[in-house]
Amino acid sequence: MGIVRRLSEGTINRIAAGEVVERPASAVKELVENALDAGARHIDIVIGAGGRELIRVTDDGCGMSAADLALAIERHATSKLKADEAGREDLHDIATLGFRGEALPSIGAVARLSILSREPGADTAHKVTVEGGRISPVEPAAGPTGTRIEVRDLFFATPARLKFLKGERSETQAVGDVVKRLAMAHPEVAFSLTSEARNMLRLETEMPGEMGRLGRLGAIMGRDFAENALAIEAEREGVRLTGFAGLPTYNRGTTQMQFLFVNGRPVRDKLVIGAVRGAYADYLARDRHPAVALFVEIDPRDVDVNVHPAKAEVRFRDAGLVRGLIVGALRHALHQAGHRASTTVAGAALGALRAEPERALFAPQRYEQAPMPQHRPDLAESEGVSRWQGAFADLGRSARVEPAPEAQAVAEAEARPLGVARGQLHETYVIAQTADGIVIVDQHAAHERLVYERMKSAMATRGVARQILLIPEVVELDEAEAERLAARAGELAELGFVLEAFGPGAVVVREVPAIFGRLDVAGLVRDLADDLSEMDEALSLKERLEEVCGTIACHGSVRAGRRLSAEEMNALLREMEATPHSGQCNHGRPTYVELKLSDIERLFGRR
Repeated sequence: MGIVRRLSEGTINRIAAGEVVERPASAVKELVENALDAGARHIDIVIGAGGRELIRVTDDGCGMSAADLALAIERHATSKLKADEAGREDLHDIATLGFRGEALPSIGAVARLSILSREPGADTAHKVTVEGGRISPVEPAAGPTGTRIEVRDLFFATPARLKFLKGERSETQAVGDVVKRLAMAHPEVAFSLTSEARNMLRLETEMPGEMGRLGRLGAIMGRDFAENALAIEAEREGVRLTGFAGLPTYNRGTTQMQFLFVNGRPVRDKLVIGAVRGAYADYLARDRHPAVALFVEIDPRDVDVNVHPAKAEVRFRDAGLVRGLIVGALRHALHQAGHRASTTVAGAALGALRAEPERALFAPQRYEQAPMPQHRPDLAESEGVSRWQGAFADLGRSARVEPAPEAQAVAEAEARPLGVARGQLHETYVIAQTADGIVIVDQHAAHERLVYERMKSAMATRGVARQILLIPEVVELDEAEAERLAARAGELAELGFVLEAFGPGAVVVREVPAIFGRLDVAGLVRDLADDLSEMDEALSLKERLEEVCGTIACHGSVRAGRRLSAEEMNALLREMEATPHSGQCNHGRPTYVELKLSDIERLFGRR
């Protein structure tokens, strides 16, 4: 073991830089946060080579005096922590984004840094430069009110760090993600981001209030999100939650469209991801994720923002309170949405309809030359009639049109959100007419949701009613599967499903939920066994109610291929209107598509 000695100041600074500045995006984040803390209303960011060669952040904030500029590049110097009369700073009362006073000296330790700043009303601006930790004297310079910070040749003083950076495209994308997150949290500030003379982002200031925030989120997350977002607002024990959450049918394959902001600070938090998953558990399959942007306002003393060097994570004093607030607010908003489905469902359907005729009618075709037959008008006419009769016969076999009820009843039904049933297509899809369009309902997906909601309601009140099978059904299984089912027999009985072990590798089913008609008992038992094989043994079925009930509801629903009467179809539509969340099935897929008459007219060139 060698002699203990104190590290040099340059080495200390480079170690600190490694913690704070991991990549160009980290430097951009620190500089933009400083601009926001300075009260900037316009922030312009320019990068070159993904931020390796150039990062320039210009703002119109409060600027700095010559004395402040000299201190700003010293380690642990900050204007953002208040001191008491004894000179002690309170690290638990942090109301700004940056507070450590490490960003500028850390960047200056590993890059060529220059800062030009001017206070409002000052006669002149001042400039200071730092190159690899070497500081030049502060000098007067020409410049507007605000601050411009330029970073060149990032990590030139620590070449080893350059080897760990990703390609230019990846680093540029990371910078873009950082700027977008900060812009989402501050719609009152205008942002621009330019890379290699290419405009990546340009956002104007938004109006105050909910609509301004939604406008900024739509500009970044996409217009579709703004059209399919539910407003979130709730408060509990001094913690306030606002923001927007997407409809269940507007979902994604990853959690990348989930954003959390705590007191204006973008953070990533596993607690929130878990809360969002729990709130949407009834509406989405396990491999689908909603899009949300949530803003938590909390007393700074109740949240620790100092648990991560890059301030990317936070720790709540009462994590259960925050999680409960998020789950409750999201579930309330989803309940209020009723059967509403996302607008992207209809858009996707229209896109498919537009694409098909182009492929079918206008795709280049190759024909073999055939001799022209002798013209016979009587034959041509009969062939034409026969061809159209055949087409209508095919349509008649797949679409059964019910006779229309009385005109008054039709008008009343059309005024309802899902309209009046006009027919059934391929014994799978119910076609309904509304006052200004048509609705196409997937009868199985819709009924699956209705059955699921009935089961949940019954569980919450009196328990699921059961009916005894006239002939108990024996289902052969793998021995381990049979044991898992038998071990959970008591919990399954609460869901209306009574079974017991029937020797090794089999179970006998004696009762099923009374809300079902004909039921594929064997198929349901096998699917339940699969569910249990993936479930944590410590979790009860009630805790995983959405998965188990979803499986049972799927088997007990009206199947595709079943012919429905007009009364049954209209009853399905009315129950959908009265049932929460009926716009999507238990797996997040839409249960119906609504096409407005104007959309259909455009489809056929009438508009």
